[in-house]
Amino acid sequence: MSVTVHCALSDPFLDCQQSASQRQLAISIQVAAGTGADHAPLNLGLILDHSGSMQGPPLAIVKEAAGKLVDQLSDQDLLSIVVFDHQAKVLLPLQSVSDRDTIKRRIGMLKPSGGTAIDEGMKLGIEEAAQGKQGKVSQIFLLTDGENEHGDNTRCLKLAQVAADYTLTMNALGFGDHWNQDVLEQIADAGAGTLSYIEAPEAAVDEFNRLLARAQSVFFTNAHLHLELLPGVRLAELKPIAQVAPETVELPFQQTGNVVVMRLGDLMSDAARVVLANLYIGAQNEGTIPVVRAFMRYDAPAMNQTGLESDVIHVGATAQNRYQPAPDQQVQKHVLTLAKYRQTQIAEQKLAQGDRQGAATLLQSAAKTALQMGDQGAATVLQENATQLQAGKDLSERDRKRTRIVSKTQLQ
Repeated sequence: MSVTVHCALSDPFLDCQQSASQRQLAISIQVAAGTGADHAPLNLGLILDHSGSMQGPPLAIVKEAAGKLVDQLSDQDLLSIVVFDHQAKVLLPLQSVSDRDTIKRRIGMLKPSGGTAIDEGMKLGIEEAAQGKQGKVSQIFLLTDGENEHGDNTRCLKLAQVAADYTLTMNALGFGDHWNQDVLEQIADAGAGTLSYIEAPEAAVDEFNRLLARAQSVFFTNAHLHLELLPGVRLAELKPIAQVAPETVELPFQQTGNVVVMRLGDLMSDAARVVLANLYIGAQNEGTIPVVRAFMRYDAPAMNQTGLESDVIHVGATAQNRYQPAPDQQVQKHVLTLAKYRQTQIAEQKLAQGDRQGAATLLQSAAKTALQMGDQGAATVLQENATQLQAGKDLSERDRKRTRIVSKTQLQ
């Protein structure tokens, strides 16, 4: 069982005549091909909104989607279900998935009622799931269709961070068009999970299945990337590190001296995690120079092993008196992925400030960036929204949520 780390600079050559050279370092982390061990069993926690606004087809479809998840789990997997309206309760205490009929009957009894207190559901859901994390891949699916009207959004973010500290990955699913994309994105990012948008009730089953397949592909958990910046190398001052695959996330990090550490969470067998670091390299004499050393530390729940480490990767650059640029096209694509996200974020900020024209201009820029990287789906959504704003029309809640999703990931 192992993890491979591959590093590439946006341009491996430096100009000796420059006092400092800016370079992007792409770090790709992948479960090694041919990993022989089995996946660890799953410890799945569902936190489901059953407030009054879920009445009718929404709750019926969510119950159907949850029931189909049960059918796909193995007897070795654990499941807990917490439901919430303006308060939370345990619908299914943590247990093995052996008596599927009883579990599905319990799910089928769920009725809509009350308001929405997301943080109450999160607290109880984390408490249930935390009991089953030993030797398991632990995932939480949090689904809501509304604002946290009876809760505290700051508390939601803190609870997502607590979940990640417990190696419980928190995924957030927004159902319909009336949930808060800022809050759910922050929950998913802090919880090292993913943000999902269920536009219509009938899409819930497919989205639950997609997230389950993602959870079942996890080999390693609690992964941390360690970077050692070598002499003459420093991080950029503003937002220097971001994840760009499988979705875009601004990554928090801890820096002690020249060592930088960031938490990535789960490592999946079918999708690399790619991190982009923005570096400045000081003036250099001609020749090859060391830039960064990188390695991963991670846990293997199937083997009950913690603190495993990948090989250390040494990254160097070549300083030239007669500089000949050699841009790395794959790294450039990663740079465009991050640019698409940040352009869209600024557009949303301008829209919130009432600057409709400024938002439209930035959405157009983001659409062009998406086209450059071959993301036709995002380009279409972003350009359509820019055109609406230019025509003096407001964006609907659905438009805003599509914008947020395509900014973070590439449509399938």
